[in-house]
Order: sequence, then structure tokens, then C-alpha cells
Amino acid sequence: MSAVQMVTDDADVSEPDGEEQRPRSGGHGRRGRTAAVAVVVLIAAGAGVVATDPFGAQTKDASVQNTVLTGRAAVTKGTLSARTQENGTLGFAGHYNVINAASGTVTKLPAVGTVIRQGKALYRVDGKPVILLQGTDEPAYRDLARGMKGADVRQLNAALVSLGYATKSRIDPDSDYFGWQTYYALLKLQDDVGLKKTGKLPLGQAVFLPAKEIRVTKVSAMRGGAAAPGSVVFEASSTDRQVTVALSASQQSDVAVGDKVTITLPNGKTTQGVVSSIGKVATKSADGTTIDVQIKPSNPKATGELDQSPVQVSIVTDTVKDVLTVPVNSLLALAGGGYAVEVVNATGTHRLIQVTPGLFDDSAGTVEVTGDGLKVGQKIVVPSS
Repeated sequence: MSAVQMVTDDADVSEPDGEEQRPRSGGHGRRGRTAAVAVVVLIAAGAGVVATDPFGAQTKDASVQNTVLTGRAAVTKGTLSARTQENGTLGFAGHYNVINAASGTVTKLPAVGTVIRQGKALYRVDGKPVILLQGTDEPAYRDLARGMKGADVRQLNAALVSLGYATKSRIDPDSDYFGWQTYYALLKLQDDVGLKKTGKLPLGQAVFLPAKEIRVTKVSAMRGGAAAPGSVVFEASSTDRQVTVALSASQQSDVAVGDKVTITLPNGKTTQGVVSSIGKVATKSADGTTIDVQIKPSNPKATGELDQSPVQVSIVTDTVKDVLTVPVNSLLALAGGGYAVEVVNATGTHRLIQVTPGLFDDSAGTVEVTGDGLKVGQKIVVPSS
């Protein structure tokens, strides 16, 4: 065992041989505040006089018995980001119920995982296709024919233009009027999907959903069963990839829409993303109260095709630039309060420099610090790995 001397900023002490014990600390960075560091100062009984204020007047040396090996790290300067590490679920965004409005017998159903695009058949009743059309204004509730007006007509016009059955110069996609151009465009759609060409849209011939394409997630109806009006035929999601995190409600203010995210996939690879939405309604469970945070991957193809797959996410909650950083475990708690790092110069002499911790990067194990006399490249003492 060896002794470590507590000295002032102006006093040096030769580096002792052997091993040293250093009190260490850890912290958690959060948006808008500096995290506290919990540490314990270990001083051997009967060790002598200890400097309670090593940054004030010079005091007598204080010997400390210690058994922990130490190493060296460098003070660095650059950008530091605070992060929160969370568990997430990778899947597909959105949830839709495909509700039947036709009467008859269900003759064909899609399989789970099937992707259905706008203008294609969702399922069949009495052998006739029920078509997916994009629309968000109004669910289908009546037959549509020439001369009618309404929000449901507006979404029909927009869908026909989106599918290419009419140009915007022929049908205004914002028009709520069923005119001759709507009639002719609907004839073309009916012909393409194998329906009788009437130029009218009977109730039950199409289902409006707020997506251009959907992915089947659960089938409720049975092939050969009755197509009961108002019943859910199947459930679906969008084809957009999404990660959902059940975040502790107490951390809601730590995360914001637009925060950058690193997603670690089940195969160990990482891909980037961004927080797209934060829930406003909390959910209580055995694990506590949580809110849903939605994350949009920047490169959806990199996430593969797995659904409901567990992933790890690292959310950047704050960033600072051009700051001095040191390893978190280099921080020393002082008996009189505050923190310091132990600097070792080229000749091997040691001195303490008082520092003020700032932002913490939990994933990198580093912390922003400020302190008089602290410079880039200085060697500081850290626990040996």
C-alpha cells in the first residue's frame, strides 16, 4: 500500500510507487439540467491530518491507505451529448380496422403480412372485390353517385386523382362535388379491378383508410362466413417502420420531438432515427407509469422486416459543443464539497484541480467539466481497468 497526498492547486507532490485508492462517481445527463454525482470519500482511520479544503491555504500532507490500481486518461475537447438508454419495440406505424359494409359471404381474405396498396382488393364478398381507397375525412356510409356533394365525395375525388384515373385539371382533388369527370374516372377504376362499370360507388364496394398502402396484422373474419356490415374483417398497420418506447412519465420533459436516436437492432447493428412523437396520455402498469414515444428510423430498409422485435435505443437529449470532457470515473468528491480531478504532469507530480461537472454522456462515460488550470491534453488519474 502507498500514500496519496492532498495538496493545493499550487503544490506538487511526487507520484508514489505502488497502488492508489480513488473515490469515483457516476451520473445521468438530462435535458435542461446538470446531473448530480453520487460519490463516497474513503479515508482510512488514523491516517493523519486531511486537507478539508485542498484549494485554499496549503495544509499538511494527508496519507491515505488505498488498494485500487489507477491508470491515466487525457482531458479532451469537443462535442458531448447527453443520452437516455431505453428498451424499445420495432414494428410498423399506425393501426387500422378494416370495417365491412357489404352484405354476403366472405369469399377471399388476405394473409397476415400481406401488403395491400390503394386501388387493390382488400378482400372479396360474393366473389366481388372490396377496394382500398385513401381517405381521412369520412368513413363510407352511403352510395355515391353523380350530383352528390360531401366530405366523402371529396376523398373519392382525391383518391381517383392519386391513382391516376384523372388529372387535377379534370378533377379538383379538393372538390366535394361528384361530377361527370368523377363518373368517368370511377368507370376506369371499376373496369381495372373487375367490377361492373356503373360510374357509381355503392356502399361496401370500397373502404377508405388514411394510408396509400397497409400491412395486414390480424384477420378476424372467416372465409365462407357472413360478411356482417359493421364487423371488423381484419386489422392492419401502415408499412412505415417505427420504434415505440414506453418511457417513464417522469422523463417526459427529458425527451423532445426531433431528438436524434441510435437504434441497436437484434443482430447488433445500429441505425439512426429521430423522435417523431411523444404521447400525452400516461399508462399505468406493474412497472410504473409510462408514455409512448415514437421513433422514426432514418433508413427504414436498415431495420429489416421484423415486427414487434425488441431493440435498444439511445436518445440524444441535449448537446454541448467545444467543451472540455473527462471520464466520469475521474471525478473525485472532496470532503469539503465539490469535485476535482487529479492531474499528473510530465515529471510525474500530481495536483488536484477543482472542477464543476456539466452535461453527462452515459453511453460514453464522459462528463463536461470546467475548472481553472484545466487544459486539453492533460493527463488525469482514473481507476485502472
